[in-house]
Amino acid sequence: MHLTTLARHALSRGRTPAETYALLARRTRKPLPSARAVCLALTIPLAETTRRLNDCYDALLADPHPNSETDTGELLEALGVFDIPKSLTDTELTIVDHLLAAIDAHGSLRPGHHHGLNRWFTTGNLTTAYLSLTTTHPMPRTGNPTLYWTTLTTAGELLTTTHPDTRIKYALAHCRARATRP
Repeated sequence: MHLTTLARHALSRGRTPAETYALLARRTRKPLPSARAVCLALTIPLAETTRRLNDCYDALLADPHPNSETDTGELLEALGVFDIPKSLTDTELTIVDHLLAAIDAHGSLRPGHHHGLNRWFTTGNLTTAYLSLTTTHPMPRTGNPTLYWTTLTTAGELLTTTHPDTRIKYALAHCRARATRP
C-alpha cells in the first residue's frame, strides 16, 4: 500500500499526525518517507513538505534510533512540521505584516514565543497570535515600545473587522492606552 494512502487511512481513523508518523516509521524503518507521507496526507503541498523536512532532517530523521518513532513523531508535531497551512485573505495578510512589524519593534522576543507565533501565522490563528503579543511588553532599550503598541493597535483594529471576539476588543483598548503613554 502507498505510504500516503496508509497515512490518510490512519488519520481518518482518528490518529494524530504524530501517531501516524510513528506507525509508518515503525513499519517501514524509513523516517523521511514516513514523515513525507503524513504531510502529504494532510494536504501540505510537496514544496512546503520538502522545505519543512529539510529543516529538521539532520536533527530528527537522518539517523533514527530504535524505538524512537513515537518521540520523533511528537517532536515533528511540536515543531509544526504537520501544521496545515491556511490560505489567508488580503486583510489577514496585512494583519500578519503588522504583527511581524510589532515583533521587530519588540526588541527581544523569546525563541519559543517566536516559534509559536510562526505556527499561528501558518495555521491562520491570528487571534491567538495577537493576544499573545498584547500581553508581552517590548524591551525599552533594544526595542521601540511606541512603535510596538501603535502597530499592535493597527493590527487589532483590522482584526476586529474580521474576528468579532470580545478578547480582541479588550486587548485593543490595552494597546491604545499603552501607545499613548510617554
